[in-house]
Amino acid sequence: MAPPKKANPVAGLWTYAEFGLVLSAFVPIMALSSLRHRGDPTQRGPGRWMRRLGRTATRLSPLWKFDIEGTRPADIDDHAYVVVANHESQADPFLLSFLPWDMRWVAKEELFKQPLSGWAMRFGGDIPLRRGEGDSVRECLDECERALRGGISVMMFPEGTRSHAGALLPFKDGAFDLAIRAGVPVLPIALAGTRAMRPKHSRWFGKAHACAKVLAPIPTAGMTAANIGELRDAARGALSAALPDLRARYGDSDPDSRESDDSAA
Repeated sequence: MAPPKKANPVAGLWTYAEFGLVLSAFVPIMALSSLRHRGDPTQRGPGRWMRRLGRTATRLSPLWKFDIEGTRPADIDDHAYVVVANHESQADPFLLSFLPWDMRWVAKEELFKQPLSGWAMRFGGDIPLRRGEGDSVRECLDECERALRGGISVMMFPEGTRSHAGALLPFKDGAFDLAIRAGVPVLPIALAGTRAMRPKHSRWFGKAHACAKVLAPIPTAGMTAANIGELRDAARGALSAALPDLRARYGDSDPDSRESDDSAA
């Protein structure tokens, strides 16, 4: 992949400043919404404020431009999905906030401890997860199931972390176990272009154009725990097949081309 386009320092400083201002403006409103909707397993009200925050911050930045492609599932407002996406950078949630439906998000617990952004995540109804700790994983999955039973989709990054080089990492089983247990389809979303916006370990923003492409849902009807690996590999295969074209059109090289169709992971 070509190095990220260097942003004008003024534009970069403005982006930092406006992100902080937008967070400061939205967090009190989100706190009130969270209080009003406490006990609601869907957290639709707080979650909509979280997506408004992401869209507002993006539109005020001169550095980022986002597109959405693909077909929105016709029943997603009334029927839950487990939504999965490849994880490119910290800019991914901003891009995904433009998807036209409600979701609750799963994120690592450390992010909830950050000032302002962490408060927004908690008030927005996101679901914390301490990776590698069994009790936390069970609590997280229980809350995800409660949300899915309430009729709202749950968003997860099955790689578990961002890739350094952008290659698609092996998928963890949690999202697919959850989908089978809850009896809901998996909806893959392919992301490209966000890595140039905020590469892993970078403290600066890059200028880039990115896209989220909605792929075909994968049904789980009739599946059991024995089918978790099959479902996981189907979702990973769908993303792997969609990414080369998307990355070519949105400025990324295809790091996955070094792998043989990713099927061995």
